[in-house]
Amino acid sequence: MSGPHGHSLHFHGHSPIHRLPPEVKIAAALTFVAAVVATPREAVWAFGLHLLALVVVIAVAQVPAGFLARRMVIEVPFVVLAVTMPFISTGPTRPLGPFEVSVAGLWAGWALFAKGSLGALTALALAATTEAPDVVRGLARLRLPAQIVLIMSFMIRYLDVVSTELRRMRIARESRGHAVRGIRAWPVLASTAGALFVRSYERGERVHLAMLSRGFQGRVDLGEGGSAGGRDWLAAALPLTGAAIAATAWLSGAGR
Repeated sequence: MSGPHGHSLHFHGHSPIHRLPPEVKIAAALTFVAAVVATPREAVWAFGLHLLALVVVIAVAQVPAGFLARRMVIEVPFVVLAVTMPFISTGPTRPLGPFEVSVAGLWAGWALFAKGSLGALTALALAATTEAPDVVRGLARLRLPAQIVLIMSFMIRYLDVVSTELRRMRIARESRGHAVRGIRAWPVLASTAGALFVRSYERGERVHLAMLSRGFQGRVDLGEGGSAGGRDWLAAALPLTGAAIAATAWLSGAGR
């Protein structure tokens, strides 16, 4: 049975994409995003092919479209910025309905929307097929600085703890008759944020002292990850396809 498992961004499954080593998937995702960014914005057809390649990977991973669509809401601020760019940019204009919009702004907004959407969807697909601890393990294998890996591992471990603490504070506030409505509630929310910071800091101090008392020396055992079972080549399909599309777009003169 498939369903959400572990972190809210992860979709539990047993597809070939799920079984790939995390460092391989991270490298493939970064390479594909680099190819998308390098694609000239004038090559509209190329972004359609990028999306098609990504959709094929998502289909192989058996991640439901609705699962990813609900999480694409994170992109809304970038979409709003992309929509406003034709109206705030300078340069030659052209009519668009009842408005006069900047040509340069139209292209800039399109590039921001297309590249940002593909990048966000790639990141969500990576998170949906890779557990959060495995992402940290993959970054460590890719030789990310040890301190950053350590910080990320602690962040993942204690994010749920802090979220639970915030939920308790919200319930306590509401049980005393306070409802968050309008600007007048902002001072209370600010006090809640301050109290949450103090409690989290104190909890971090206690956890750190407990770790030192148990011999902690600045390293965390991330464990061993799974193997791809000889399917490492599968991860190369997406970045190679993206690179080929970007190269074809440039060779066709779309970016000139």
